[in-house]
Amino acid sequence: MTDSSHALNDDPRRELAEFLRTRRTRVRPQDVGLEPGPRRRVAGLRREELALLAGVSPDYYQRMEQGRDVRPSEQVLGALARALDFTAEETRHLHGLAAAARTPARPPRAYAPETVPDTTLRLLRATASPALVVGRFLDVLAWNPLGAALLGELTRLPERERNLLALFLHPEADRTCPNRAATVAELIGMLRTQVAADPGHPRAVELVGELAVRSDEFAAVWALHDVEEPTRGRLRLNHPQVGALNLDWDAYPIPGAPGPALIVCTAADDSPDAERLRLLAGMLDAD
Repeated sequence: MTDSSHALNDDPRRELAEFLRTRRTRVRPQDVGLEPGPRRRVAGLRREELALLAGVSPDYYQRMEQGRDVRPSEQVLGALARALDFTAEETRHLHGLAAAARTPARPPRAYAPETVPDTTLRLLRATASPALVVGRFLDVLAWNPLGAALLGELTRLPERERNLLALFLHPEADRTCPNRAATVAELIGMLRTQVAADPGHPRAVELVGELAVRSDEFAAVWALHDVEEPTRGRLRLNHPQVGALNLDWDAYPIPGAPGPALIVCTAADDSPDAERLRLLAGMLDAD
């Protein structure tokens, strides 16, 4: 197993620096109209090349990547995002990290535990499709019977261990999820987006630290600094009772402060997957 060197960084300036560095090393000079030249010792762009493309001084950009006390303007951040060809998600993440780096350190504050409103629990019980409620850091907070049938043993674990990312990082998950690695990468991107919004949250610190120590795969993907803000996606499972399931999932944020979301899985009408879901629901009703 790995050490904890990839655990959550509590210095927003260092987090900003590492995000920029990972993105800089992914851009090839020829992709932005520069001659690669011989004897390049670094992957991607050099710092001075990125500074030139963004219209900032090389010294200023170097201090940003060193995690020093710089306060880049919105214009500088926008120029860097354009030079690195950021997606909208990456651009929002960059601005969020810079805002955190500009904010003076605050004393630790108390956090209330995530809860699921009674109205959401009623909706969960009334939903005929597999559904679950997932917290900000991918903790599974509630589910309906079909959701439990998809999650399997996770619903029997102690509360603090019921985490969606931990489920897909389990050594045996490859047997039930054919595209497990892609799912893990997406979930880690979602987790990083949430962590960036509140890096001092004790659950974020605890979860990232635990996963970084337990899983080399998590540590490697976490170090890529990828971010995701998906509201829908695809889930492929090999269910032990009904076989292959190809489902669409949609996330519906629960009204109120940033927190839990309701995730509902569905299958196309009259598809084999819809029939397998009906068969699974019938098995649950027969128990």
